[in-house]
Order: sequence, then C-alpha cells, then structure tokens
Amino acid sequence: MANTEYLRGVKPDLTVDLKLYPTEKGGRKSPVRLGWGSPCTIQHERGDEWVCWDGWPLLGDTVLAPGEACRVGYTFLSGQKAVDALSVNGKFYLWEGRLIGEAVILASERSNEDTT
Repeated sequence: MANTEYLRGVKPDLTVDLKLYPTEKGGRKSPVRLGWGSPCTIQHERGDEWVCWDGWPLLGDTVLAPGEACRVGYTFLSGQKAVDALSVNGKFYLWEGRLIGEAVILASERSNEDTT
C-alpha cells in the first residue's frame, strides 16, 4: 500500500474511467480505497512477455467496490515510461493474480515529469 498522504498530493499521470470487475466475474472480493494499487498491463492474458507497471488510482475519499466504476487520476511508480507503455491501446488492465479491472484512458496529464 502506498503512502496515502503522498497520494493525496500527487498530480495524476493519467485520467481514466476505472472499472473493477464484479466478484462473481473474477474481480476482487473487497473494495479499494486511496493507498491501494496494483500492477497494470495492456495484456489481457498472461504470457511469456508479461509486462506490468505499478500504479495507484487517486481515489481521494472514494471507496470503490467490486462492480463499480469511477473517473479518477492514476499515478505510476515509473511515471512517463508507464504512461507511454500503457497508452498504446487506450486501455489497461489491473492485475491481482488475475485481471480484476480495467481503465480506459481519457487524458495523459504528464504533470509528474521533471521539466528542469
């Protein structure tokens, strides 16, 4: 779990429409809140070339339950490298031992880049 105070103040790398799959369709059993994160990938099946990027939805005070969706900012440990890799198809998936959700990319914020 990431530091929630850091996540409250960080600018998003992307804005996405995030959807957690319902529990009965393979999703999580419990809701997520600020501080929760997961590996993110463009692949919808695990294969030999499995590539994931650590990411966190900037949920603020929102608690997102399985089967629910919301529009949120997203930040990544690898910043722009993750944004570039995950933006290829305009969508990425959330992984927790299986696919538990997906995010449709609406905008790339590029606000966490070092511009100096």
